[in-house]
Amino acid sequence: MGARITWLGHSTVGIELDGVTLVTDPVLRRRVGHLRRDATASPPTTRPDAVLVSHMHYDHLDVPSLARLGRDVRLVVPRGARRFLRGFRAIEETEAGGVLEIGGVRVDVVEAVHDGRRRPLGAWAPALGYVVRGSRSIYFAGDTELFDGMAALAPLDVALLPVSGWGAKVGPGHLDPEGAARALVLLRPSVAVPIHWGTYGIAWRPRGDRTPAERFAERAEELAPDVAVRILPVGGSLELGLP
Repeated sequence: MGARITWLGHSTVGIELDGVTLVTDPVLRRRVGHLRRDATASPPTTRPDAVLVSHMHYDHLDVPSLARLGRDVRLVVPRGARRFLRGFRAIEETEAGGVLEIGGVRVDVVEAVHDGRRRPLGAWAPALGYVVRGSRSIYFAGDTELFDGMAALAPLDVALLPVSGWGAKVGPGHLDPEGAARALVLLRPSVAVPIHWGTYGIAWRPRGDRTPAERFAERAEELAPDVAVRILPVGGSLELGLP
Protein backbone atom coordinates (compact mmCIF):
# COMPACT_ATOMS: atom_id res chain seq x y z
CA MET A 1 0.00 0.00 0.00
CA GLY A 2 2.90 2.34 0.56
CA ALA A 3 2.70 5.53 2.62
CA ARG A 4 1.61 9.12 2.37
CA ILE A 5 2.87 11.86 4.69
CA THR A 6 1.00 15.18 4.79
CA TRP A 7 2.39 18.15 6.71
CA LEU A 8 -0.43 20.23 8.20
CA GLY A 9 1.88 22.79 9.78
CA HIS A 10 4.04 22.99 12.91
CA SER A 11 4.29 19.42 14.32
CA THR A 12 0.98 18.24 12.87
CA VAL A 13 1.55 15.46 10.35
CA GLY A 14 -0.90 13.03 8.80
CA ILE A 15 0.65 9.59 8.31
CA GLU A 16 -1.14 7.05 6.12
CA LEU A 17 0.60 3.69 6.20
CA ASP A 18 -0.70 0.27 5.16
CA GLY A 19 -4.32 1.37 5.45
CA VAL A 20 -3.87 3.03 8.87
CA THR A 21 -4.19 6.80 9.37
CA LEU A 22 -2.41 8.57 12.22
CA VAL A 23 -2.12 12.25 13.12
CA THR A 24 0.67 13.71 15.24
CA ASP A 25 0.32 16.65 17.65
CA PRO A 26 -2.77 18.21 16.03
CA VAL A 27 -2.71 22.00 16.34
CA LEU A 28 -5.05 23.38 13.70
CA ARG A 29 -6.26 26.74 15.00
CA ARG A 30 -5.38 30.21 13.73
CA ARG A 31 -4.40 31.28 17.24
CA VAL A 32 -2.97 29.29 20.15
CA GLY A 33 -2.32 31.49 23.18
CA HIS A 34 0.03 34.27 22.08
CA LEU A 35 0.94 32.46 18.85
CA ARG A 36 -0.55 33.32 15.45
CA ARG A 37 -0.70 31.00 12.49
CA ASP A 38 0.71 31.96 9.10
CA ALA A 39 -1.32 29.46 7.10
CA THR A 40 -4.52 27.62 7.83
CA ALA A 41 -4.85 23.86 7.65
CA SER A 42 -7.96 21.75 7.45
CA PRO A 43 -8.32 18.71 9.67
CA PRO A 44 -7.54 15.39 7.97
CA THR A 45 -10.30 14.43 5.57
CA THR A 46 -10.13 10.83 6.78
CA ARG A 47 -10.88 10.18 10.44
CA PRO A 48 -7.60 9.02 12.01
CA ASP A 49 -7.30 5.61 13.60
CA ALA A 50 -5.28 7.28 16.36
CA VAL A 51 -3.63 10.53 17.38
CA LEU A 52 -0.06 10.50 18.68
CA VAL A 53 0.75 13.32 21.13
CA SER A 54 4.42 13.89 21.92
CA HIS A 55 4.18 16.16 24.99
CA MET A 56 1.98 18.59 26.87
CA HIS A 57 3.13 21.99 25.63
CA TYR A 58 0.25 24.05 24.29
CA ASP A 59 1.62 24.05 20.74
CA HIS A 60 1.59 20.22 20.74
CA LEU A 61 -1.35 19.22 22.96
CA ASP A 62 -4.18 21.57 21.97
CA VAL A 63 -7.50 20.40 23.39
CA PRO A 64 -9.76 22.34 20.95
CA SER A 65 -7.87 20.89 17.98
CA LEU A 66 -8.20 17.39 19.41
CA ALA A 67 -11.94 17.95 19.87
CA ARG A 68 -12.24 18.78 16.16
CA LEU A 69 -11.11 15.22 15.42
CA GLY A 70 -13.79 13.75 17.71
CA ARG A 71 -13.91 13.06 21.43
CA ASP A 72 -13.96 9.31 20.87
CA VAL A 73 -10.82 9.23 18.68
CA ARG A 74 -8.03 7.09 20.13
CA LEU A 75 -5.49 9.39 21.82
CA VAL A 76 -1.99 8.13 22.61
CA VAL A 77 -0.44 10.53 25.13
CA PRO A 78 2.47 10.65 27.59
CA ARG A 79 1.79 9.14 30.99
CA GLY A 80 0.28 11.85 33.18
CA ALA A 81 -1.48 13.78 30.40
CA ARG A 82 -4.92 12.23 30.92
CA ARG A 83 -5.86 14.89 33.50
CA PHE A 84 -5.95 17.56 30.76
CA LEU A 85 -8.27 15.57 28.49
CA ARG A 86 -11.59 15.42 30.29
CA GLY A 87 -14.44 14.38 28.04
CA PHE A 88 -12.26 12.30 25.70
CA ARG A 89 -13.28 8.65 25.78
CA ALA A 90 -10.33 6.69 24.35
CA ILE A 91 -7.14 7.84 26.06
CA GLU A 92 -4.09 5.60 26.21
CA GLU A 93 -1.17 6.80 28.32
CA THR A 94 2.29 5.52 27.45
CA GLU A 95 6.00 6.06 28.03
CA ALA A 96 9.31 5.41 26.30
CA GLY A 97 9.78 1.69 25.67
CA GLY A 98 6.10 1.06 25.02
CA VAL A 99 4.89 -0.77 21.92
CA LEU A 100 1.41 -0.21 20.49
CA GLU A 101 -0.57 -1.96 17.78
CA ILE A 102 -2.81 0.33 15.76
CA GLY A 103 -4.59 -1.42 12.95
CA GLY A 104 -1.94 -3.22 10.98
CA VAL A 105 1.02 -1.13 12.09
CA ARG A 106 3.28 -1.09 15.13
CA VAL A 107 4.16 2.08 17.00
CA ASP A 108 7.32 2.11 19.10
CA VAL A 109 7.28 4.78 21.81
CA VAL A 110 10.75 6.29 22.13
CA GLU A 111 12.68 8.80 24.18
CA ALA A 112 12.73 12.54 23.57
CA VAL A 113 15.06 14.92 25.42
CA HIS A 114 12.75 17.84 26.18
CA ASP A 115 10.97 19.38 29.16
CA GLY A 116 7.40 18.30 28.46
CA ARG A 117 5.63 19.78 31.48
CA ARG A 118 2.37 21.68 31.13
CA ARG A 119 2.92 25.25 32.25
CA PRO A 120 2.18 27.45 34.15
CA LEU A 121 1.41 24.94 36.91
CA GLY A 122 4.32 22.74 35.91
CA ALA A 123 2.37 19.46 35.83
CA TRP A 124 4.87 16.93 34.52
CA ALA A 125 4.69 14.22 31.89
CA PRO A 126 7.54 12.91 29.75
CA ALA A 127 8.18 14.08 26.21
CA LEU A 128 8.07 11.26 23.67
CA GLY A 129 8.82 10.40 20.08
CA TYR A 130 7.21 7.67 18.00
CA VAL A 131 8.42 5.26 15.31
CA VAL A 132 5.60 3.93 13.13
CA ARG A 133 6.54 0.61 11.56
CA GLY A 134 4.80 -1.31 8.79
CA SER A 135 5.86 -1.63 5.18
CA ARG A 136 7.78 1.58 5.93
CA SER A 137 9.37 3.00 9.08
CA ILE A 138 8.55 6.61 9.97
CA TYR A 139 10.05 8.49 12.93
CA PHE A 140 8.20 11.43 14.45
CA ALA A 141 10.58 13.16 16.85
CA GLY A 142 8.14 15.51 18.61
CA ASP A 143 10.36 18.07 20.33
CA THR A 144 13.83 16.91 21.30
CA GLU A 145 17.47 17.78 21.26
CA LEU A 146 20.13 15.57 19.72
CA PHE A 147 20.83 12.44 21.78
CA ASP A 148 22.94 9.32 21.26
CA GLY A 149 19.94 6.97 21.48
CA MET A 150 18.77 8.13 18.07
CA ALA A 151 21.27 5.70 16.58
CA ALA A 152 19.26 2.77 17.96
CA LEU A 153 16.30 3.77 15.77
CA ALA A 154 18.28 3.47 12.53
CA PRO A 155 17.85 2.75 9.72
CA LEU A 156 14.58 4.47 8.85
CA ASP A 157 12.61 5.22 5.74
CA VAL A 158 11.45 8.67 6.87
CA ALA A 159 12.46 11.05 9.68
CA LEU A 160 10.10 13.90 10.59
CA LEU A 161 12.40 16.32 12.40
CA PRO A 162 11.78 19.70 14.06
CA VAL A 163 14.18 22.32 12.75
CA SER A 164 13.01 25.53 14.43
CA GLY A 165 10.48 27.01 16.85
CA TRP A 166 8.17 29.99 17.05
CA GLY A 167 10.70 32.50 18.40
CA ALA A 168 13.95 33.97 17.16
CA LYS A 169 15.93 30.94 18.35
CA VAL A 170 15.49 27.60 20.08
CA GLY A 171 16.87 26.66 23.46
CA PRO A 172 17.80 23.38 25.17
CA GLY A 173 15.54 20.47 24.32
CA HIS A 174 15.10 21.50 20.68
CA LEU A 175 16.71 20.91 17.31
CA ASP A 176 17.78 23.78 15.09
CA PRO A 177 18.82 23.23 11.45
CA GLU A 178 22.35 22.23 12.48
CA GLY A 179 21.20 19.81 15.19
CA ALA A 180 18.57 18.25 12.95
CA ALA A 181 21.16 17.70 10.20
CA ARG A 182 23.47 16.03 12.73
CA ALA A 183 20.58 13.81 13.80
CA LEU A 184 20.42 12.41 10.27
CA VAL A 185 23.89 10.91 10.74
CA LEU A 186 22.54 8.86 13.65
CA LEU A 187 19.09 8.07 12.29
CA ARG A 188 20.15 7.17 8.72
CA PRO A 189 16.76 7.76 7.07
CA SER A 190 16.22 7.57 3.34
CA VAL A 191 14.07 10.70 3.43
CA ALA A 192 13.85 13.60 5.91
CA VAL A 193 10.98 16.06 6.20
CA PRO A 194 11.56 19.21 8.28
CA ILE A 195 8.66 20.16 10.56
CA HIS A 196 8.06 22.67 13.41
CA TRP A 197 8.99 25.70 11.31
CA GLY A 198 7.30 28.69 9.71
CA THR A 199 3.73 28.04 10.89
CA TYR A 200 3.28 29.80 14.23
CA GLY A 201 4.92 32.88 15.64
CA ILE A 202 4.33 35.78 17.98
CA ALA A 203 2.21 38.59 16.58
CA TRP A 204 5.04 41.07 15.97
CA ARG A 205 7.43 38.58 14.39
CA PRO A 206 7.02 37.47 10.75
CA ARG A 207 5.84 33.93 10.08
CA GLY A 208 6.10 31.73 7.01
CA ASP A 209 9.90 32.02 6.90
CA ARG A 210 11.41 29.09 4.96
CA THR A 211 14.94 29.85 6.13
CA PRO A 212 15.15 27.14 8.85
CA ALA A 213 14.00 24.41 6.47
CA GLU A 214 16.36 25.58 3.74
CA ARG A 215 19.31 25.78 6.14
CA PHE A 216 18.52 22.26 7.31
CA ALA A 217 18.52 21.02 3.71
CA GLU A 218 21.87 22.69 3.06
CA ARG A 219 23.53 21.19 6.14
CA ALA A 220 21.96 17.80 5.45
CA GLU A 221 23.57 17.81 2.01
CA GLU A 222 26.94 18.37 3.67
CA LEU A 223 26.61 15.98 6.63
CA ALA A 224 24.29 13.26 5.28
CA PRO A 225 24.33 13.48 1.48
CA ASP A 226 22.57 10.13 1.06
CA VAL A 227 19.42 11.50 2.73
CA ALA A 228 16.81 13.07 0.47
CA VAL A 229 15.33 16.17 2.14
CA ARG A 230 11.79 17.08 1.16
CA ILE A 231 10.51 20.51 2.22
CA LEU A 232 6.71 20.39 2.12
CA PRO A 233 4.33 23.34 2.03
CA VAL A 234 1.53 23.36 4.59
CA GLY A 235 -0.95 20.80 3.29
CA GLY A 236 1.66 19.25 1.01
CA SER A 237 2.17 15.50 0.80
CA LEU A 238 4.98 13.05 0.17
CA GLU A 239 4.08 9.66 -1.31
CA LEU A 240 6.20 6.56 -0.85
CA GLY A 241 5.62 3.39 -2.82
CA LEU A 242 6.16 -0.10 -1.53
CA PRO A 243 9.81 -1.00 -0.76
